[in-house]
Amino acid sequence: MCKKEGLRLGLVGWVKNTYSGTVVGQVQGPADRVEEMKVWLSKEGSPTSRITRACFSNQRSIDKLELSGFKTRF
Repeated sequence: MCKKEGLRLGLVGWVKNTYSGTVVGQVQGPADRVEEMKVWLSKEGSPTSRITRACFSNQRSIDKLELSGFKTRF
């Protein structure tokens, strides 16, 4: 579901569930679309997710996309 939302917003990147029950990832695209994705991750997420807290770090502006596509890593 996260991949579908990223693609819907025209973003590139990846997400991965961790063994500790959290999600990590990297998202790239226009700043307003990245913000939309952050709101979705914070408030809605995948249908089976239970969100208690969202923390986003290492944010920076880039001149061009460094990734392509949107993937779910395992």
